[in-house]
Amino acid sequence: MSPRTTRRHVALALVLAGSVIASGCTVANSGRGGYDPNTLRIVLAQEPPTLEPCESSLTSTGVVVRSNITEPLVERDPTSGDLQPLLATEWRQTSPNQWQFKVRDGVTFSDGTPFTAQDAAYSIDRAVNSDLNCNVDGYVFGDETLTLDAPDDQTLIVGTETPDPILPLRISFVEIVPTGTSMTEKVREPIGTGPYAIENWEYGQKLRLVRNATYWGEKPAFPVAEYQWRSEGSVRAAMITNDETDIAVSLGPEDGAGELGVPFQNNETTALRMQATEPPLDDIRVRQAVNYAVNREGIVKALFQGLGQPASQLIPSGVVGYNPDLALWPHDLDKARELIADAKADGVPVDKEIRLIGRTAQFPKISETIEVLQSEFTEIGLNVKIEMMDTSNQLEYQLRPFPQNTGPYLLMIMHGNQAGDAAFTLDQYMLSDGPQAAYGTPEFDAKIRAAEELTGKQRDAAFAQLFADEPQEIMQMAYIAHMKGILGKSPRVDYTPNSATGDEMRLSEMTPAGDGAEPTVAQ
Repeated sequence: MSPRTTRRHVALALVLAGSVIASGCTVANSGRGGYDPNTLRIVLAQEPPTLEPCESSLTSTGVVVRSNITEPLVERDPTSGDLQPLLATEWRQTSPNQWQFKVRDGVTFSDGTPFTAQDAAYSIDRAVNSDLNCNVDGYVFGDETLTLDAPDDQTLIVGTETPDPILPLRISFVEIVPTGTSMTEKVREPIGTGPYAIENWEYGQKLRLVRNATYWGEKPAFPVAEYQWRSEGSVRAAMITNDETDIAVSLGPEDGAGELGVPFQNNETTALRMQATEPPLDDIRVRQAVNYAVNREGIVKALFQGLGQPASQLIPSGVVGYNPDLALWPHDLDKARELIADAKADGVPVDKEIRLIGRTAQFPKISETIEVLQSEFTEIGLNVKIEMMDTSNQLEYQLRPFPQNTGPYLLMIMHGNQAGDAAFTLDQYMLSDGPQAAYGTPEFDAKIRAAEELTGKQRDAAFAQLFADEPQEIMQMAYIAHMKGILGKSPRVDYTPNSATGDEMRLSEMTPAGDGAEPTVAQ
């Protein structure tokens, strides 16, 4: 395969804040607009709970760490879906259950340690085979155990229990860390091979990255990247319009970014996951009633102001397995009330309190969306109580093992299929023991596993059929919308958001607007 060509960088002299101060230099125009032109300023909706690389499939972690601090062996182009070389230069399937990767020579970690195939084997073993309970393990690999061998510094051999036609795609989710990184504890501040390294993390305040002086590729345009976080979208938008930040994520149309707000199609789908093992949600009629009560089109039109599409499944178009023939679940309050009444007549405790859990700043208008849903569920005769949580608390309810004795709950999730293949969604949310699944059956599990062994059009068709069958056989979700995002962007930065931006925002793709000249440094 050819060397990586997709990342476009502006070649700049290596100027870090520390070296400028040490030499007595001052940055020209550093006060202009209240910013240092060497620093790329970003405001997030929430502080990352961790920068542990094996948790990078979590949006709040991956948006900072992936391909910025750490890197995978291969990466997926978000536009074409093609896999491209990164820390691996080539790969091939050498037998039905074995793949071989050739890793890039001349790469070092930010601490100066050389990167070899042994580090790649160690990183995969740590993320997939260890007892760390990494999110990437459940999200990407499920229960599979991989065999790993590095016969020399440039060769990695990965073995699978059964033939896996998309193993390189799965491997693209494993961020590489140095051999010796803890196998028993997750790290909060990792060392990686990426274009940036952590300089300082003032917990609760800001996170500062600096350009990695030992980076193997073209150095990124901005020597420094500084993250802050504000939970209110209007506050993030105001920071853009007041020139207090350069990039603001997760804005809503009402937040006030104006022309500085850039709409883009992301890959996120919002849905309510129903804890289907808890009464009254263990009765499929109650779960059907929940679906009938959700006014998807009204939510998208009134709350999202059209920045979204009502959803009939958990993946958007463009992902292998998307079913274009699935109709929206109809909004029918009378039918919902009838189902609740039937369940109650059969002794189902429909009056039992159901918790409706949302995550603060999960997406624009999350609080209003939760309140609308509560109102709709109350109308059909359910007893629903709202609970808004921060990221760390909400994840306890989203990821197995779930807390004990929680009672019934409806959980707002936002799933982004970053890989472009429905296997990742099905393994995560539809298998009976999936890391983010609340319910399933052995029969449906077998259908998923059979579909995952297929390739090409057969794979696509089998996955599409599973999304049609799930509401009939399992019914653990009430899909809401395929989301569109708004990114606030300063006029001084050139950057085009894409479908991966919400999960993996590559700082190396951001350059100074205009001719991209080096920021002036005055002696």
